[in-house]
Amino acid sequence: MDSKSNSELARLEDAARAAWLYYVAKNTQDEIAQKLEVSRQSAQRLVALAVSEGLIKVRLDHPIAKCMELAEQLKQAFNLLECEIVPSDPSDISSVHGLAQTSAAVLERYLKSDTPKTLAFGTGRALKACIDELPSMQCPQHKIVSLLGNMMSDGSASAFDIVVSMANRVQAKHYPMPLPVIASSVAEKNILHELAPVKSILALVEQADATFVGIGQMGEQSPLMLDGFIDQHKLNELVNDKAAGEITSWVYDHQGQLLAHPINQLVMSAPLTPNASKPVYGIAAGKSKVNAIFAALQGGLINSLITNEYTAEQILAKVK
Repeated sequence: MDSKSNSELARLEDAARAAWLYYVAKNTQDEIAQKLEVSRQSAQRLVALAVSEGLIKVRLDHPIAKCMELAEQLKQAFNLLECEIVPSDPSDISSVHGLAQTSAAVLERYLKSDTPKTLAFGTGRALKACIDELPSMQCPQHKIVSLLGNMMSDGSASAFDIVVSMANRVQAKHYPMPLPVIASSVAEKNILHELAPVKSILALVEQADATFVGIGQMGEQSPLMLDGFIDQHKLNELVNDKAAGEITSWVYDHQGQLLAHPINQLVMSAPLTPNASKPVYGIAAGKSKVNAIFAALQGGLINSLITNEYTAEQILAKVK
């Protein structure tokens, strides 16, 4: 005689039906509830029962499995809080498309919180692509704050400042930093940093629940040069001084330490916090970014990473 009662067997049959509808037919829990004539909570419990009773056998045979393994290896190698690896496009290893979607999903997790969050942002192409993937949301409980100035040296708006466009999309209170990215002198920097609104923004950055930054490479196609913050001569100077990358215009060396170069005395951005206790997501991928990301990880300038499969493999290859 079967050890399970008739009522238990009937419940397992319902669980199997619910699981089939959910995993195979791709029904939502609301649709399952309607089809099985039960409440949504009951439908949810039936699917969970199917899993706990071993009625569902999952075999992950997909490139994403390799991505998850790479993410785990990177987390262990650099003691990361979080790591997301997206599959690479073999024809374009530097593509930010998958990167943008995954970054947007991570960001959406924070935005969906009912608890008020302060989120801090750098600028750049990868972050802009991420914001473009966000759905329209109503998030008046959150604060969005910029890590760096939104102006060029001539007073024009930075093309890749994302705080205002993001705030319009998610209806959150926002705090753009009304400063040039790089000051013309240390005296100017000190004066501007003493302004009450700027001090308020810098204080918010210190309290941020999560921070999202791009990672700029040095050398060819350096964002600092492309965006007009430094010229070719200054870039060559930085490369000769062993600069590896930059985050919010702070330039660092191959060990992830701030470079002892006069440009870092003029950077107006909020200070970098090595080995921060709260998530600092670096969002970047591609052959040209590998050294910059690796150095940032070594120096603890980021403690969470969103990149692609190719970049992850190249970074791990550099780990001794």
